[in-house]
Amino acid sequence: MFSLFKKFKDGLTKTVSAIAAKTQGMFGGRKIDAASLEALEEALYTADFGVETTTEILAEIKAAYRQDAELKGQQAAAIGAAVLRRVLEGAEGKLELGAKPTVICMIGVNGSGKTTTTAKLAYKFKNDGQSVIVAACDTFRAAAVEQLKTWTDRLGVEIVASHAGADSAAVAYDAWQAAKARGKDWLIVDTAGRLHTKGNLMEELAKIRRVLQKNDPTAPQHRWLVVDGSLGANSIEQAKVFHKSFGLTGLIVTKLDGTSRGGALVGIYRQLKIPIYFIGLGEQADDLQPFSAENYARAVFGLEAE
Repeated sequence: MFSLFKKFKDGLTKTVSAIAAKTQGMFGGRKIDAASLEALEEALYTADFGVETTTEILAEIKAAYRQDAELKGQQAAAIGAAVLRRVLEGAEGKLELGAKPTVICMIGVNGSGKTTTTAKLAYKFKNDGQSVIVAACDTFRAAAVEQLKTWTDRLGVEIVASHAGADSAAVAYDAWQAAKARGKDWLIVDTAGRLHTKGNLMEELAKIRRVLQKNDPTAPQHRWLVVDGSLGANSIEQAKVFHKSFGLTGLIVTKLDGTSRGGALVGIYRQLKIPIYFIGLGEQADDLQPFSAENYARAVFGLEAE
């Protein structure tokens, strides 16, 4: 538990540091005052928590402050974390293996970290003692297939791939057949890093789905959007378009270690109510971690694990 919390705390360092810098260490042992509450409000907006969440956090801390003028920063931090946990209720994706193979389609625009995240997810399944095959269906971008091959070779994960420009749906079909024949638990399909405004690429995504359903009418059982956590409101708009076109079942929020805007995750969930399965907290293969609302909330407010 502690080591997992440490991953969250280390991965969210930039967000935590940005909040601490603006509030001048408000969450230490000293009493809060009107100035520190104003600074906290600014810090939460800067960290991209949005109007609703910031308003709720401030309202509860102010209510506690009216009840107790001796309220200390550490107590205020605990209140803020409690509000975040409440806002994120239901946000934790619970992953269960169903059909063999259970298919996860990874969706997202170029630059979101989708291909790298695909490899990291396969590596996690492998380390958990489950069998997995990756399908390199991002044939639209020449470097994507090679990038995924490099990762899977390094991590010892099986891959089904073709050449750049190949029919991505045909690769998905072959990968499902291979996963079924070899008795694999999971098939992870890395789709093209498409611009969500390009209709032909959205149709390609739909074609992959149709082809998979020729093998298994329930496939793909999971359709996850990989979003760059530093993009804030833009991530929400991306997700809305993909959700309308493809019916998303989950989210992976990446690059939280590289941004001071780690609050964007909350806005994405508030808007869409799609569960968050994993978050990216670093560059290493094991830096993809299952999302924990408790760990996230406590880390953001500089609290220790309970």
